[in-house]
Amino acid sequence: MSFVSPRVACLVGALLTWSGSTAHAQYDPTSGQWGKDASHHLRVMSWNVKDGLCTSNDKQEGQNNWTAICRTVAAFQPDVLVLLECADNSGNGTGSGNDNVAELTGVLELMMHGGSDPDHGGAAVTSYVQLYAPGYDLPYIFVPNETDNFNRNAIMSRYPFADLNGDGHSTWSNIPNVSATSYAPGGDGGIRGFQFVEIDLPDNVYSGDLVLGGAHMKAGSQNSDEDQRREAAQNVAYVVEHFFNGAGTGTVDPFNKIADSPQATTVLDQYTPVILAGDWNEDESTNGQKGPAEWLTHAQFTGGTDGTDRDGSDMLYDDALDYAGSDNSLGTKKLDYIAWQDSIATLQNQFLFHSNVVPLANLPAEMLGFPNPISISGWASDHKLVICDFDLPRMIIDPLCFGDSQLAICPCLNSTQAGEGCMNSTGDGAILTYTGTAEIAADDLTLFAYQCRQSQTGVFLQGGTLTPQAFRDGILCVGPPTLRLEFVQTDFIGNATSSISLVNDGNNVPGLTRYYQFWFRDPGGACGAGSNLSSALRVVWQ
Repeated sequence: MSFVSPRVACLVGALLTWSGSTAHAQYDPTSGQWGKDASHHLRVMSWNVKDGLCTSNDKQEGQNNWTAICRTVAAFQPDVLVLLECADNSGNGTGSGNDNVAELTGVLELMMHGGSDPDHGGAAVTSYVQLYAPGYDLPYIFVPNETDNFNRNAIMSRYPFADLNGDGHSTWSNIPNVSATSYAPGGDGGIRGFQFVEIDLPDNVYSGDLVLGGAHMKAGSQNSDEDQRREAAQNVAYVVEHFFNGAGTGTVDPFNKIADSPQATTVLDQYTPVILAGDWNEDESTNGQKGPAEWLTHAQFTGGTDGTDRDGSDMLYDDALDYAGSDNSLGTKKLDYIAWQDSIATLQNQFLFHSNVVPLANLPAEMLGFPNPISISGWASDHKLVICDFDLPRMIIDPLCFGDSQLAICPCLNSTQAGEGCMNSTGDGAILTYTGTAEIAADDLTLFAYQCRQSQTGVFLQGGTLTPQAFRDGILCVGPPTLRLEFVQTDFIGNATSSISLVNDGNNVPGLTRYYQFWFRDPGGACGAGSNLSSALRVVWQ
């Protein structure tokens, strides 16, 4: 949130209009817009693709399941994609057997990037995601070694996998074995495993990272099938609560019931959520019992303190609807889910998708090249995909206060382009940037000003409000309460770097919004006032 000093409110009416406005929503299906509302939102998509991703499938543009899958992924561009029921050549009717890990990984590379298909004599793949969405990529692929000898699952990510808890693993094909205890019957994540990936989100955008688990749970309606799903969900819930969350103790696996090897050394930090997704093969609203979705999110007691959210409450799972208002993801049942730790991740949008209930004019553009576009979902799979967009805790460090006349006008019309302060005697505007994060505990934020006047004294300023107004040869944006944090000398090329602790010297604590700027001497400057200022940074301390 931006704060404006009352004493300059009359000068910055334009600012109020600008900061209060919002960009046009990118998620508006009735207008054919299916993107995220904000670029920093994280989109998770879970989809049972019914065997279409396998080595033997024909990977050519046409009215076929391969093209339908590629165009659909291109249309929705998830940041994390959970794929279920892959690798079954027999099930797809184009070959025999089950693809191994390397083979399915190669298939997913071809799906995303195209190339030569080794399983079809090196023929060029003519249908692939980047053909329809050239700037989009999911370069990080995890294919687990768990299989039921028919299918495999996979997780693809925009961001890299990385060990987040010190056990040397960034991926699990299945949860470690759990010894019977409490509500966990013991064992693992079931017939096809419950896969987990630990994802390193960009530090300059997010305060934390992400752990995502995905599974295609046991199919069938027999009591034994239901028992297998429930027991797998109980084991996974125990792992989320005790391994990732530490069950409120701050210690990984406090009761030594989870056979992780080597042992993790730390629980997830307070900004890193666990999100679960997949085809859990049971409709929680009609099953008449506590099924996998509720076990995974509530653990033993609904509404209790043993839930799988980070704070011990219950996680949430989606109630997404398709364009026609149905929550069924396969036939007349909801089998496909996404669940999340809502004390950390905030849901922004959720939906199921099947093209046959969407007016042609409202389909994503990437689908319109498919023959009879309304039928594309039916060609791709018998399952509807489910998507959730999340707002995660953000590392907010925003540049602002430029010499481009948007917030205030440079004093003697010495304007510059967006990104720079008002023009100084070098012919450019000074820019304030940074390294590090806005994490109080890390205390690693360093300010760096450049394109200033060379070999001159300057001072790094901190303010508690945003007060854009003409000042000397520039625009002063830091307002009360203000601090002169550190005096420095610019070097021979006009650069200046802070060396103090912005946390300690700035008296900062989590939740505070502060503004930073560099004020420097500028003899011979454009307006003759003798000094100028850089652009500014807004920092929301975490």
